[in-house]
Amino acid sequence: MTAASVYRIQDLRFAYAQTPVLNGISTAIFVGDFVALVGPNGAGKSTFLKILAGLNRRYAGSVEFDGESLTKVTAHDLARRVAFVPQETHVVFPFSVNQMVLMGRAPHQSASLFDSGIDIERAEYAMRLTDTLDLSKKAFTALSGGERQRVVLASALAQDPEVLLLDEPTVYLDLKHQIHFYDIVERLNLEHRMTIVSVTHDVNLAARYARRMIAMRAGRFVADGVPESVLTPEHLYEIFEVSVSVFKRTDGRGSYIIPA
Repeated sequence: MTAASVYRIQDLRFAYAQTPVLNGISTAIFVGDFVALVGPNGAGKSTFLKILAGLNRRYAGSVEFDGESLTKVTAHDLARRVAFVPQETHVVFPFSVNQMVLMGRAPHQSASLFDSGIDIERAEYAMRLTDTLDLSKKAFTALSGGERQRVVLASALAQDPEVLLLDEPTVYLDLKHQIHFYDIVERLNLEHRMTIVSVTHDVNLAARYARRMIAMRAGRFVADGVPESVLTPEHLYEIFEVSVSVFKRTDGRGSYIIPA
């Protein structure tokens, strides 16, 4: 049985002023995909992700979400189904962690000024998943970078999204919480068929968790497939301009690379 597509992208192009960033890329993201998007700085990875999130709409080409043009899907309707976790979240007011996570429930709330029992339940569940429940009364602005990122993930999960878009989600996390973060994401993908698209520079971490990898360079897709088919010395030299050796993991979870 062929999986249904969540996104279908055709000849997607985007430029900042006169500088091209995406140069006619085409692909499809399917229900239940776990995609790692890799490539050097300036390849267009974050721009592509923001288009999928509905944050950049001045693109050329076609992007469909669940069979409908993304340009016709309102921000509110998209937020009920798609959650986006950026690299950094800047907050001026000293909201508590609990308040920050409950903000993730906004797309599902009516005009009521009060959080429902379901809102509170989903927020607490998200905080337990991300190991942030003990931070619930602290001010978000008082947290470390790694703690903030886990709280932002909790807020995204409180949305109950079908699609989770992650832009360098573990950049501020220590090794323990990087693994914990991706363990959570993997569980959501496997148990709830949540579609995951994650931008990352950590190719080895991506290969351990993702089942599909898309490599970008200069606004184009260089390779797309299972991580083992993308992580070849030839592809990696083309993408990153470095020579590497590729080895199979002893636990059977894909490959890993080291400089040659």
